[in-house]
Amino acid sequence: MHPTQHELDSVPPEHRDSAAKDDEREDAYSGTDVDHVDSFDHVGGRMNNELEVNDEKIEITEEDCYEELGYAFPSWKKWMILTVIFWIQVSMNFNTSLYSNGLSGISKHFSVSEQVARIGAAIFLITYAFGCELWAPWSEDIGRKPVLQASLFLVNIWQLPVALAPNFGCLLVGRALGGISSAGGSVTLGMIADMWDSEHQQYAVAYVVFSSVGGSALGPIVGGFVEQYLDWHWTIWIQLIFGGFVQICHFFLVPETRSTILMDHIAKKRRKAGTHPNLYGPNELQPFSERFHFREILITWIRPFRMFLTEPIVLTLSLLSGFSDALIFMFLQSFSLVYKQWGFNDWQLGLCFVPIVIGYFIAWLSFIPAIKRNIRERHDNPDDERAQYESRLWWLLFTAPFLPIGLFGFAWTSLGPPVHWIGSMIFAAVIGIANYSIYMATIDYMICAYGPYSASATGGNGWSRDFLAGVLTLPATPFFINIGRKNHVEDASTILACIAFLLIIAVYVIYWNGPTLRKRSPFAQQLHAARTQRRVSAIPGMYGSRRGSVASVPGSRQGSLARKPQANKEHSYAAQRAAEANREIENEKRGEENV
Repeated sequence: MHPTQHELDSVPPEHRDSAAKDDEREDAYSGTDVDHVDSFDHVGGRMNNELEVNDEKIEITEEDCYEELGYAFPSWKKWMILTVIFWIQVSMNFNTSLYSNGLSGISKHFSVSEQVARIGAAIFLITYAFGCELWAPWSEDIGRKPVLQASLFLVNIWQLPVALAPNFGCLLVGRALGGISSAGGSVTLGMIADMWDSEHQQYAVAYVVFSSVGGSALGPIVGGFVEQYLDWHWTIWIQLIFGGFVQICHFFLVPETRSTILMDHIAKKRRKAGTHPNLYGPNELQPFSERFHFREILITWIRPFRMFLTEPIVLTLSLLSGFSDALIFMFLQSFSLVYKQWGFNDWQLGLCFVPIVIGYFIAWLSFIPAIKRNIRERHDNPDDERAQYESRLWWLLFTAPFLPIGLFGFAWTSLGPPVHWIGSMIFAAVIGIANYSIYMATIDYMICAYGPYSASATGGNGWSRDFLAGVLTLPATPFFINIGRKNHVEDASTILACIAFLLIIAVYVIYWNGPTLRKRSPFAQQLHAARTQRRVSAIPGMYGSRRGSVASVPGSRQGSLARKPQANKEHSYAAQRAAEANREIENEKRGEENV
């Protein structure tokens, strides 16, 4: 079936020849004007035979090579990769908290106050927040493995000027560079979307989230013993030893998982074997000069920030998670003030963080039956959007209130003797349950909504958590010392509890108004529409980028040619190309206007 004159008139002049050639190619499908056809066979999602049509470049799709992508890795391999990623994430968060156990030694060594020494902790967290945003989109464009290797290498290198700093300024520069070099959880969480689809990702998300929150608590547990028995420099050397170990494990045990990068390798392999001489990966169709043009680099860098500001899902969930984490971070700063009332020494203060880890573990276990329930609900209601998305927040409706409850309880069990210290630790565990639950549920929801671009989406979540925690590092201790008249710590914790009570109202608002938020999130809607057509690794023209755009690459088109034509197609292939070309041009114009 040929396009009507109206359809051809709608095609821009520069694309008409291509459209006409495509129409001739459609005739070839009917048995005419084809140089050579072995057979059409598309079995198990892979392209098994080659259709040679002149010298046209064919872009490989996920369906053509599904069995060679991360989704098809055996379970043992997926969990081996994820376990290495688990410990990488622990090491990254470990770096944010262990430094604080060296404050006393740093203060004496550089002749600064402990409050000034805290700048090193604050600057690391703030730059870490921007590091997560800057590294995440590159992992989507050049691959997870090189980005993580580069990040780990730089973080380890910048430990040296901190440990060997001749003055306090050098220490701050090293901490800042270490923070900005940290890829953070956005890249590690993005790897989950590489190996599990949204229907089966939740157990993996729960595992990695535990490593993220657990790493922050592990720092003071180890740091208590370091502070008690070793010089402050060991708070840095231990970070370097841990970071070097996980980098080596990552280099030898973790392969590339990003689908677009794997598809490039698969296409090259098939061309080299001679079975598919015209097959190319998504990134191969763009010249290097275009892929890494200044405009493309700028778009890649600002992608997470634009998603944070323009996608209501990302903005709302990130602020919820960020403010809750900031409240908890401030609460943790009160531990030394609280437990010194009972005469705890440094290593005993470190062990006071164990109840929080126990709370994280309890929350992790509690999500297992919640995930099973959610899987059944999605299976029973495949066409219900609320079942597919908002049901992932269901368990959070019950666990989020633990945040104000835990803070209220901690406030009024931290009075010191004769009140026993165990009461405050029980409520610390309750707070841990809430913190894990908020992070887990919001991350799970965002990975489901943004799939292959989840690293950029969750980058906003990580940014808000780390940035707010960093900003509040310096005022946290004065806050607990100066609030109120007599019961300073109790009054300060009560204020945090009241803020938390207001904060968790957002959980219920998001749960009931999630569909509205998604409709107002343009890229989430674009991804959802694309998924209904095929499996998606990248979206052309995202936020003004031309990378991955089929229409912008002369002489190429997306999709396997090794498929049987549909005899009853309502529109010709040329007409479809006409519509695609128009849409692409509109996307490019909007992108240029936005940039």
